[in-house]
Amino acid sequence: MIIAERKPINEIVNMVSDAKKILLLGCRGCVTVCSAGGEREVEILSSLIKLGMQKQGKSVEIIEGTLVRQCDKEYIDSIEQWKGQYDAIVSMACGVGVNFIANLMPSTRVYPAVNTSFFGGSADQGVWTEQCAGCGDCVLHLTGGLCPVARCAKSLMNGPCGGSVDGRCEIHPDVECIWQSIHDRLGRTGNADAMKAIAPIRDWSTAGHGGPRKTLRDDLTV
Repeated sequence: MIIAERKPINEIVNMVSDAKKILLLGCRGCVTVCSAGGEREVEILSSLIKLGMQKQGKSVEIIEGTLVRQCDKEYIDSIEQWKGQYDAIVSMACGVGVNFIANLMPSTRVYPAVNTSFFGGSADQGVWTEQCAGCGDCVLHLTGGLCPVARCAKSLMNGPCGGSVDGRCEIHPDVECIWQSIHDRLGRTGNADAMKAIAPIRDWSTAGHGGPRKTLRDDLTV
């Protein structure tokens, strides 16, 4: 899932300092799971924005709402229920949600309330770790299901750098050397020979550096 965290409240208040009526939108998707933008976080942020505006000698009306998802047009359309009641939208969804709302509402000011961090999963209560870089050229079948692109500090494709100590990364000692873990896992699963394969120079164009990507499935398009 996409991991995000709320922006500093001063930054958010400065964004909306000229707004009189705000539609504050949470999302029941990824940001709810990582406790960044669900219904509870909407309530908290609403109170903080009002307090921040009061410190600036301003008042603001805030409508609180939460959509099922902000990355699907069918759910964003439900914003129509608040039509004419706001002059700015503050989205607590990931950057994708902010973009979708801005695309569909070209004449409305739309602000992000969170910083989108990475694709990850829940490692422990309140702890999320990056697991995937969304690079568009998955190599997990070669690396035992563990991603060196996202989980190696250097995104190395041909084994460890040689600087790890006791299975820990030389750059981030609190993080496992993912290539050590890949080696160990391939050995346990009887696929150690996969480590002998030399990976070609990686084509990073699939990672989206050349522009926005788009995927079509003919069986789902109308």
